[in-house]
Amino acid sequence: MSAGANSAAARRGRFITLEGVDGAGKSTHLEWLVARLREAGLDVVQTREPGGTPLAEKLRELLLNEPMRLDTETLLMFAGRCEHVRTVIEPALARGQWVVCDRFTDATYAYQGGGRGLAAGRIAVLEQWVHGDLQPDVTWLFDVPLDVSRERLGRGRTLDRFEREDDAFFERTRAAYHARAEADPARFRIIDSTRPIEAVRAELAAQLRACIDQAAGA
Repeated sequence: MSAGANSAAARRGRFITLEGVDGAGKSTHLEWLVARLREAGLDVVQTREPGGTPLAEKLRELLLNEPMRLDTETLLMFAGRCEHVRTVIEPALARGQWVVCDRFTDATYAYQGGGRGLAAGRIAVLEQWVHGDLQPDVTWLFDVPLDVSRERLGRGRTLDRFEREDDAFFERTRAAYHARAEADPARFRIIDSTRPIEAVRAELAAQLRACIDQAAGA
């Protein structure tokens, strides 16, 4: 597996994203996924959105904590994404590295689109401008119902302004994620994240092996 994976990486890296509503558990598995890829002999860049570059991390602080208009929020998301794509993601893929990113543009369609009600067409214009045809090769969507999300978020952590939104916001956001997955089933893998960590990781491991094998045969 490692030799084939290295051969695939020399040709082009793969872009993997993790998505889900707050409290879905994706961050719990992010470093584990990265470690499994590295064990397979791959050179991996781990990153996140909003963020991923010094400038984008500063924008992240504003986005998570400062009240702002929806248009401003969306434009700042894509401003950070533009820096991230140009300076981190695209160069890494060109070098043959694999990029694992905690959230990408699907999150904008889910949160600003589904959650806040911004028209998808407006997001699509910015998506095309900022990263054109670049899309993740695989997106793992970690899915939990609202009660599970809320229970996890309530475990003694300080909530940002997205995490403090009401139940209806999260239901709309989750529904938007499912609509994205239904529209692109070849890219999305929906993970039932209500299960024990060991069960989730067993499923992820099998899917990750298939992803590496597919890249090796490309």
